Amino acid sequence: MKKLITILLIVPGLALAMIVATSCTKEGPAGPAGEDGIDGTDGTATCGQCHNSGEDFLAKVVQWEASTHANGGNFERNGNSCAPCHTSMGFREVIETGADTTATTIANPTPINCYTCHKVHETYTADDWMLRYTDPVTFMEGGATADRANGNLCTKCHQSRPVQPYPAMGPGTVEFPVGSSYRWGPHHGPQGNLLYGIGGGAYEIAGSMGYENTAHSGIEDGCVSCHMADAYGAQAGGHTFKMGYEYHGHTELNLAGCLASGCHSNETNLIAATEDLALEIEDYLLQLETLLKDQGVMREDGYLTVPGTYTNAQTGAFYNYKFIEEDRSKAVHNPKYARALLVNSIEAIQ
Repeated sequence: MKKLITILLIVPGLALAMIVATSCTKEGPAGPAGEDGIDGTDGTATCGQCHNSGEDFLAKVVQWEASTHANGGNFERNGNSCAPCHTSMGFREVIETGADTTATTIANPTPINCYTCHKVHETYTADDWMLRYTDPVTFMEGGATADRANGNLCTKCHQSRPVQPYPAMGPGTVEFPVGSSYRWGPHHGPQGNLLYGIGGGAYEIAGSMGYENTAHSGIEDGCVSCHMADAYGAQAGGHTFKMGYEYHGHTELNLAGCLASGCHSNETNLIAATEDLALEIEDYLLQLETLLKDQGVMREDGYLTVPGTYTNAQTGAFYNYKFIEEDRSKAVHNPKYARALLVNSIEAIQ
């Protein structure tokens, strides 16, 4: 399937590039004159702005092919509520309509690709590479707004999904009756909420640590600045969107964006700090997981035990566990905020 998708996306582009390269090297007849009497322009005059003889476009395609968007985005999830982020057509539809779901199930879905993020073949000029969406994002959970320019396109999907019931602050309980979903939680992509420290995407339970954000929350282009920094082949960066790759049994980080941003200057120190943070967060997650399982809130497979009735603190602590786990950055996106969520959650249910 992966090879088929790649062929379907690449072959038409390469074929058109060959046609353009051929037609643009030979003078053809001008288009018919308009009402002003001036001859029209060659139909291929604008195509070469994108389909030129360079390999930059091919490099991006190769990077995309190695991305999770291309081969791990579960684009068969094409139902009304899943399609907006799992399929290209669904994303484009909700960008136009402003709705949270598509009108119907998406037929013949495709994964997130060039057409998803860029206005490909809409003007037939270099403007086709413009991003489809750069407006501020209003988060589905909590209603707060974030604005990080080009990063808004990523945040549109990479955010917590609304949950019902949502635990209130303070004393009280939350009931999950028979038929409740064991998959209750922020879903699989709350990166935007953590990166920007948006309350409502997490359960900000009171505790010994105050809630504050790190400098990452203020990066102008948000996600794009680090995840799409200088590519290392098709391993990391660029249109792979990856921050690291496996090399001889260990993970190599692509820190091009981190070092170029002016935030970090010493690569060795940055790697050490990242590794230390990962160990710290893994320890907090393990402590919280153990408490939740011992108290019967979490199943052995990590999902919510349903049916069940839990305190607001237990429910919120479970939500925070899933929030940090599903972010998958080991809190690199926002260390201070993540640390406070986990420490305060542990304290609340001990």
